[in-house]
Amino acid sequence: MVVGDALLDRDVAGAVSRVCPDAPVPVLDERSATDRPGGAGLAALLAAAQDSEVALVTALADDAGGGRLAELLAAAGVEVYPLHLPGATAEKIRLRAGGQTLLRLDRGGDPQPPGEPSAATLAVLARARAILVSDYGRGLVRQPTLRAALAEASAPVVWDPHPRGPAAVAGARLTTPNLAELRQLTGDAGGGSALSTATRAGHELRRRWRVGAVAVTLGADGAVLCHSGSTPLVVPPPATVDRVEDTCGAGDRFAATAALALGGGALVSEAVGEAIAAASAYVAAGGAAGLHRQEDRRPVLAAARTAEELVARVRADGGTVVATGGCFDILHAGHVATLQAARRLGDCLVVCLNSDHSVRGLKGPERPVNPEADRARLLAALDCVDAVAVFDEPTPHQVLARLRPDVWVKGGDYAGENGPDLPETELVQRWGGRVVTVPYLAGRSTTGTISAARQRGLHLVKGAV
Repeated sequence: MVVGDALLDRDVAGAVSRVCPDAPVPVLDERSATDRPGGAGLAALLAAAQDSEVALVTALADDAGGGRLAELLAAAGVEVYPLHLPGATAEKIRLRAGGQTLLRLDRGGDPQPPGEPSAATLAVLARARAILVSDYGRGLVRQPTLRAALAEASAPVVWDPHPRGPAAVAGARLTTPNLAELRQLTGDAGGGSALSTATRAGHELRRRWRVGAVAVTLGADGAVLCHSGSTPLVVPPPATVDRVEDTCGAGDRFAATAALALGGGALVSEAVGEAIAAASAYVAAGGAAGLHRQEDRRPVLAAARTAEELVARVRADGGTVVATGGCFDILHAGHVATLQAARRLGDCLVVCLNSDHSVRGLKGPERPVNPEADRARLLAALDCVDAVAVFDEPTPHQVLARLRPDVWVKGGDYAGENGPDLPETELVQRWGGRVVTVPYLAGRSTTGTISAARQRGLHLVKGAV
C-alpha cells in the first residue's frame, strides 16, 4: 500500500536556440510532452515496477488532471482508492532542454482537506503486507480517519516525510527524510559534517516521533541509519553515478524498496541496503525520465473528454453521476429499458462503450456488426444518455477509474438474486460508489437478434431457390 498526495507531473522537452526579444530569457521550442504520476503516484508506480501488487490511497479532484492521473495509474496496474479532493489537482510542469530543467510551473493552488476514506479503503489498509506513507505536504495524511487506520495497521509502516506534513504515526518501523528535510523537521542548524548532522538530528527525530528507526538519505553519499543503538549504520551506494540528469523520484524509489523489503521480512538494516542499491540504479538509468515506456493512448481516450467534463460539471453542482457499460452492437428494446432505468438513478448517465477492438476480443472476429462511431452516435441520440465514453480494454475498469461514478448500473441479466458480484463491484466501492442492477426485458439480446436475422435470411434464400 502507498498512502499519500499524488500529483500530475508533466515534462516538456525541447531545444533552446534563441533568447526572447522582449525579455532576457531563453525560448524553448517544444519537441515532446510526457505526463506521469508524481508524488505518491510516482512512489506507487515505482513499487509496481518491481513486480509487486500495489494499491494507492490518495485524493483525486474531479478535473481533467485527476482523470489523467487515474488513467496513468490504472494503466500501470496500480489499484487506486481515491478520497474526494476539493479544488484542483496539483500539477508540476517542468520545462527541460539538454537534459536540464529550465523552469518548473506549479498548478493547483493551496491544498484542500480531502474527504473521508471509503470502507473499502480502510479494509485494504487493514490487510496490507507493507505500507509506505509518501507525504508531499498537501494534507492527505492529516485526514483523521486515515491517520487512525495507519496507526492501527499491523503491517510495517515506512514514512517518507515532508517538512510541511505531520509527524509519523507512533510505532512506524522506519522514516526516510533526506538531510535537508531532516534539518527542517528538527530545527537542527546543521553544524559539523553531513554525517554528524544526520546522526544527531536523526536520533532526535526518532525520539520525538517515537518511530523504530530513521534512515537519512544523503544523495550520492548513501544513507545513515539511526536506530535504537548509539552507533549509526552508514550505508554507502554500490557505485558512483558519473552523470546524473534527473534525480526526481530517487527518494520515492528508496522508500518504496525499503517498504517492500520490510514487508518481505527483512531487517531494517537489510531494507536500507536494498533501498540504496535500488535508488542508485534508478538514478543511473535516468530517473523518472526512464519510466516512459508505455504506449500513448490519447487517441483512444479522446472520446471520453466530453464525459469527463460532464462529470465534473454535475459533481460541482452536487449531483449524482450514473454510469453503465456494454457493447450495444445492435441497439434493441432491452438496451433502452436498461438505459432509461439507469438515468432515473441520478443526474446524468454516462455510457462506457466497448470499442471495435474490445468487442472483437470479447465476441469474436465477426463482431461488432456496427462500428463504434455508429454505436456511439445512436446512444448519444437517446434522451436518457448524457455522454458516451469509448474504451479499448476488455473491461471498463480504466474508464471507471477515470470517471469514478457514484452509481454503476448493469441490466438484471448480469446478476440475479443472490448471484455473484459484478466484476466492477470491488473497483467502484473503492471511492464509495454503489453497484446496482436494474430490471431487464427478457428475450431481448444482440446475439438473439443477429441469430434471428441470419435464420430469416437463410429462409428467404431457400424460398427464392
